[in-house]
Amino acid sequence: MPIEDNDFIRLNYTGKIKENGEVFDTTYEEVAEEAGIKVEGKDYHPIILSLGSSQVLSALQDEIIGLEVGDEKTVEIEAENAFGKRDPSKIQLIPMKEFKKQDIRPYVGMPLSLDGQQGIVRTVNGGRVKVDFNHNLAGKDIIYDIVIEDLIEDDAEKIKGLIDLYYGNPNMDIEKTEVEIEDGVAKITLDKLAGFEQRSVQEVTLSKFHVAREAYENIDSVSKVQFIDEYEEIVEQEEETEEVPEVLTDDE
Repeated sequence: MPIEDNDFIRLNYTGKIKENGEVFDTTYEEVAEEAGIKVEGKDYHPIILSLGSSQVLSALQDEIIGLEVGDEKTVEIEAENAFGKRDPSKIQLIPMKEFKKQDIRPYVGMPLSLDGQQGIVRTVNGGRVKVDFNHNLAGKDIIYDIVIEDLIEDDAEKIKGLIDLYYGNPNMDIEKTEVEIEDGVAKITLDKLAGFEQRSVQEVTLSKFHVAREAYENIDSVSKVQFIDEYEEIVEQEEETEEVPEVLTDDE
């Protein structure tokens, strides 16, 4: 069955920079390790994507439409259709004193966030710091090697795929997450380990919003998403002690 717009698929892929073949992302652990980009603790596996959503580069999506489960394909995407051309206006010189105010010591390669933009420190020279807010792949032609592993039909599984992609808690077991859909409402009870967060409340809320938006925009049976937090009383059980038989001595 050919893949169509708005389908959910399970996909394996490796993304490379065309110019030098450098791998920048992959779903294969062995490929990540060989390329030196393996993230410790990350569970490498095929991801679930919603075609027609913001998850997928439109140029890549065009190449996926019409493929079938089991198909493999190499897709080349020019910079302007991938992560855009480099924009000189997104490279800023920031006075060192601004970093000192926040007790930050900038260094080359340091990631930082400013006014909602993600950037990387390119140079530190005297009293000025050059920060590049372009995407790190801007200006680069890229190649994706893709394998269509499966077509997802079950709506609850689609939502689990969105959680796996967007929620961003490596300790969470997606298989222990429960999803029930009834009368247009998707009720999500996350794995209890999702409660042990190192992120801010704002970051967690944004992750949940991304999941919810992709769900109700791309799954026909869903018009509302609810995240349910459950807490159970832990009852400590008293230790059972074995009764020691009385020992009679010779004096008794």
